[in-house]
Amino acid sequence: MQIGVIKETAAGETRVAATAETAKKFTSLGYQVVVQSGAGVASSCPDEHYTAAGATVVATAADALKDADIVLKVVAPTAEEAGLMKSGAIVLAAFAPHANPHLDAYAAKGLTCVAMELIPRITRAQSSDILSSQANVAGYKAVLLAANEYQRMFPMLMTAAGTVKPARVVVLGVGVAGLQAIATAKRLGAVVEASDMRPAAKEQVESLGGKWLDVPMSEEEKAKALGTGGYAWVPSPEYVRDQAVIVDKAVSNADIVITTAQIPGRKAPVLVKAETVAKMKPGSVIVDMAVGTGGNVEGSQPGQTVSTANGVKIIGEANIPALVAAETSALYARNMVNFLEPMHDKESKSLKLNREDEMVKPTIIVDGGQVIYKKPN
Repeated sequence: MQIGVIKETAAGETRVAATAETAKKFTSLGYQVVVQSGAGVASSCPDEHYTAAGATVVATAADALKDADIVLKVVAPTAEEAGLMKSGAIVLAAFAPHANPHLDAYAAKGLTCVAMELIPRITRAQSSDILSSQANVAGYKAVLLAANEYQRMFPMLMTAAGTVKPARVVVLGVGVAGLQAIATAKRLGAVVEASDMRPAAKEQVESLGGKWLDVPMSEEEKAKALGTGGYAWVPSPEYVRDQAVIVDKAVSNADIVITTAQIPGRKAPVLVKAETVAKMKPGSVIVDMAVGTGGNVEGSQPGQTVSTANGVKIIGEANIPALVAAETSALYARNMVNFLEPMHDKESKSLKLNREDEMVKPTIIVDGGQVIYKKPN
């Protein structure tokens, strides 16, 4: 079987879906790997690395796709890219199916589309979880973006000229990205506070040296939060009001704010209101990691750094993983290998997609001419 890898065409996308390391893994399993020239350059993987790994480098996307049985991508293919693929090809990518306008085009072409971001959060799927691998790096980089814009220092210093106070960092949303942001800010010497709708996150925050911003929660709400994993429950008006007061106080006193809260398939919740931003000190920095799905911060703009009237900078970088492309590509590519390898048939040296597997089934959004995915209401 042949695996096709092409250069990503989405604006600002620097990652690649297969590195020389994973290309070598696939060729050792008996697959032919065909890579479009230049596909890995932006992620520090030049053509000669692919060639040395046993892959074939071709000039165009059409050359890489025309005979590919499996296509590996970072961003979902455009309708034009899908048109270059052969009927029956299996395409793996981050499809964002809730907002993807090309599902019918994929079906018309007879493709089988696997949305890697829909891999369920079960133990054996962790090594294939692209959301976690990319969020981990993004949380780290978000703090560095803030540090670059912040005109003071993160750690406390005792100098002959006086004491430098440590930066106060607030992290809203303590998933994979939030935890890495806390750890990174602490390593840089900041004082860190964090909040999340999941009570279980308190222990994680404190284990990293952060202070938990506690929002009063009824026993009924705690049960809902624990029963749904923390993201599907609907908080009461009292909880929303109490959370807003605590967030307003913490953010108003912060030097750096990192927001990470996103809900798959839905608009990101607004956590920081414009009136709260207006209370922040001049020179404060906010990184809205959810800006690409609507934003957690009022006033944030995708792809822009907004300076407010009171001197606060709001960074709206919509694709932070692409800023660390060498690392995120390596992790993403390994996620692909980890997902596919268990379905590799050693005898035929081919892939047999296990549609009934609990890890695979939820990811199939288009299957051989039929759209399977149902968009949430």
